[in-house]
Amino acid sequence: MATSKLAILVLPYPLLLLPASRFTMPVSKEIGETLLAMIEDSDALPIVAAIPLTAPNPPSSTNSNTNPNPTSTPQDSSVPTLSEWGTAARVLRLVKPPARNPRQPYLVSLHGLTRVRLIHRIPLTLDDLAHLPPHDIEYPPTEKVPSREAVDKFKSSALRLLDRLARDSVQQSRKEGYHKIAGMMEEITDARTPWMADVLVGSVNGEYADRLAIISTPDTEARLNLATTIFLKQASISEVSKKIATAVDESLSKQQKEFFLRQQLAAIQRELHALQRSNNSGSSPSSNAPASNNGDNASGPSELDDDEQHEADDMADLKRRIEAMEPGSEERKMGVREWRRLKRIPQGSVENGVIRSYLEWLTAIPWPNSSPLPGSTPRTEANPTHAKSFLTNARSQLDADHFGLEKIKKRLIEYLAVVRLKEMNAEREAAALNSSSSSEHDEKEEGKVEKAHADEGKAQSASKEVTLYNPKNQPQPQLEVGPGKPGRAPKKGVKGPILLFVGPPGTGKTSLGQSVAKALNRPFQRISLGGVRDEAEIRGHRRTYVASGPGLIVQALRKAGRSDVVMLLDEIDKIGQSNFHGDPGAALLEVLDPEQNHTFNDHYVNVPIDLSQVLFICTANSLETISAPLLDRCEIIQLSGYTYDEKMHIARRFLLPKQLKANGLDGSHITITEPALLHIATRYTREAGVRSLERAIGGVVRYKAVEWAEYLDRETESADAAHEPSAADGALVPARKKDYKSVVEEHELEKILGIARWDGEEREREERRGVVYGLVVMGQGEGGILPVETIAVPGTGRLKLTGSLGDVIKESGELALTWVKTHAYDLCITNSRSQDPLKVPEPIDIHLHLPAGAQKKDGPSAGVAMTCAFVSLLTGACVPTNIAMTGEITLRGRVTPVGGIKEKVLGAHRAQVTKVILPWANRKDVEHDVALEIRNEMEFVFVRTVREALEAAFGKGALGWRRDALMLESRL
Repeated sequence: MATSKLAILVLPYPLLLLPASRFTMPVSKEIGETLLAMIEDSDALPIVAAIPLTAPNPPSSTNSNTNPNPTSTPQDSSVPTLSEWGTAARVLRLVKPPARNPRQPYLVSLHGLTRVRLIHRIPLTLDDLAHLPPHDIEYPPTEKVPSREAVDKFKSSALRLLDRLARDSVQQSRKEGYHKIAGMMEEITDARTPWMADVLVGSVNGEYADRLAIISTPDTEARLNLATTIFLKQASISEVSKKIATAVDESLSKQQKEFFLRQQLAAIQRELHALQRSNNSGSSPSSNAPASNNGDNASGPSELDDDEQHEADDMADLKRRIEAMEPGSEERKMGVREWRRLKRIPQGSVENGVIRSYLEWLTAIPWPNSSPLPGSTPRTEANPTHAKSFLTNARSQLDADHFGLEKIKKRLIEYLAVVRLKEMNAEREAAALNSSSSSEHDEKEEGKVEKAHADEGKAQSASKEVTLYNPKNQPQPQLEVGPGKPGRAPKKGVKGPILLFVGPPGTGKTSLGQSVAKALNRPFQRISLGGVRDEAEIRGHRRTYVASGPGLIVQALRKAGRSDVVMLLDEIDKIGQSNFHGDPGAALLEVLDPEQNHTFNDHYVNVPIDLSQVLFICTANSLETISAPLLDRCEIIQLSGYTYDEKMHIARRFLLPKQLKANGLDGSHITITEPALLHIATRYTREAGVRSLERAIGGVVRYKAVEWAEYLDRETESADAAHEPSAADGALVPARKKDYKSVVEEHELEKILGIARWDGEEREREERRGVVYGLVVMGQGEGGILPVETIAVPGTGRLKLTGSLGDVIKESGELALTWVKTHAYDLCITNSRSQDPLKVPEPIDIHLHLPAGAQKKDGPSAGVAMTCAFVSLLTGACVPTNIAMTGEITLRGRVTPVGGIKEKVLGAHRAQVTKVILPWANRKDVEHDVALEIRNEMEFVFVRTVREALEAAFGKGALGWRRDALMLESRL
């Protein structure tokens, strides 16, 4: 036998390294530094003798200075005992602890090479073992080829064990590994079987004593016999364990296991509650006070406890909801099919939760002809449309919630009247149909009693196959399938229109839907479409996706609980455009089509849903970003801005009481005078809606709230000094004018709200040559005035346009200049018709500019204003600042109609313009849309030609015409 000297590395119990095996273990700092020095001193990877411990006592368990013998007897349990045999191992890798945590141990990776035996049994101390002392070892002789009989027995036992391990393994990778080892076992030679025995014993999780016996047996024949015995023992243990587990599973079902475990859990919870009560009763009153908050949990079981009765109740409720669906309907067929799948799938599987979630959504949707659930309380409120004063109450509701908006209120009253008439007609038709069908049924039943009994028996047998099992034997609702049969509620024939409210922010579009829902006594649901980028947000995700769910429409129906909900689709113009997630705007086409939405298909529910009873109300700030097919489904109703008179009423009736309540005050604390309120509306806000007005009023209220709070503090201090009751004793007391002034006047607004925002613009507006004021509609729908500025500079007769103008408005400028050049002789600008006013007497360029260059401007409505600006620049006449105009012109001098008349007129009124020049074709828009008080305060001039517009702008006779211009109509 060959001998050598190797450093001893002690393997703590129960680690053991067999030849041809590898593992990584932590070592102490001293051993790690010693191994590091050995690696640095040697050119190759060092080899150590890995000697295991034969007792579960690590070398670091004692700090005594005794000198234990490495081969001492195991009876001395206080001294660690080293095994006689070990493994020569190569140090493959040494990992230092990180610098941020030096307390972590070193990690060393070892690879077993061959068996070694300790010789010369020299006593070694624990300190010596910590520094890897060199020791004499000897290697076993060359292994002999074992006998054929021992090899066959070894292979048979090994294959039996590998087959058992492969069948018992749950992981597929381990099964494949065991099968590969079994294939190697069949092809291995007899000389390599001892090596395979070491590999298998090291791979299979066996007992420590068996592995120590294998490493201590150098003889190949004896080692194979020992490995055969170990494998047979492990295979027998695995087979017996599997048989016992199978027998237990067969005798104890899953329900019995669950019942047994839940009973144990309930008993444990009762003991814990009793222990908590005893601790609380023995504690001090101060410590017991917080524990009293949990008295409900201590006195009885919590509703959050996972009780099996709760699970059974949920499943029974789910079953009753499926049974309440209309027999023969698509939703009931789907519910029955999914229910049967749910009962076949184990409760703990993922598919079970998916199907159950789907059934909960399916049964929560308000289907039109579903029967009321057994035991549920029927809806008792009367239908408001049956009342004689329905329309009167609806008008009162709309007037109470909104001021003005007469056109919108008129359209909503028309819809409500149609709803009432159609519901009354549908009920009369249903009553007549039921009476006729019942009479025919009575006639057919005469003389056919026996056949009726036979048919009834067949129907009962068929219903047992179709209907679900009812555990509580509750009576099922008898719903007839045929149309017009008694007991079935007829479908309503009222289709809700798709109303699209378009207008600036703050004009009451969203709150109109709530008023309609109150008038109809229907639930109200709001869906915000701003920023929706995914088509699945509307149609839902398909059930194949993880965490799928229905779309926003189905979610709103479930929240409402009724199929005739008032659904508000807010900010429909801000919905996302088409992308790789689909087109959400196109998904709304089916929802908002009255001819298609009675069979709306949600991808998650996958059952046609009737949306024809839903009253859809859409809101938008602009129509530019809405697709044409979507607009075709909607009835567009324009909401323009409010007049100053309407704003004053809204502020008095809605905004001021709302701000008083929000800031803890009442009407006796603040009184805003009429001039002050008008000053806020005209100088501090410039908008179509009332949101900025509400913020300004809120600022005034908060300012007075601070003064009132300081007044209460002063009263409290004086009352404490005089021992008298103070104003602070009550929550709200009438204000005392001697110290606190409740009236807010106009001159105080600058101190409260700061400098007026719009005051400077009004003062800067003055008459100037070449400057006129046109009417525009801004980005959010607000109307206003925009100055058109022109100036003449030396040049070559060109026109320069600035102000971030679009192509259409640039063409209007060129068109206006062409008209002026054509009629320059008639306007006394030139002395002959052949002269160019931009080149005679001096060549000039005209620069036209529209202020606010950062805002994009475009649209066919600036022709009249540009023409007046050019005429004013070339003639020297000025247009008064109280005049504004709009309209487009043609080459022949005609003034064509434009849009946004109401917005433009209201903007002019807010800018204190008293005279407006409009196209003759827009006369009907002013009479129909503009309020009467605005028409009484302003002068409207409707013109057909440019000459009429010039006379209205500059005044009759202000411009010297050489002769009357003849308008020639071309006839083809």
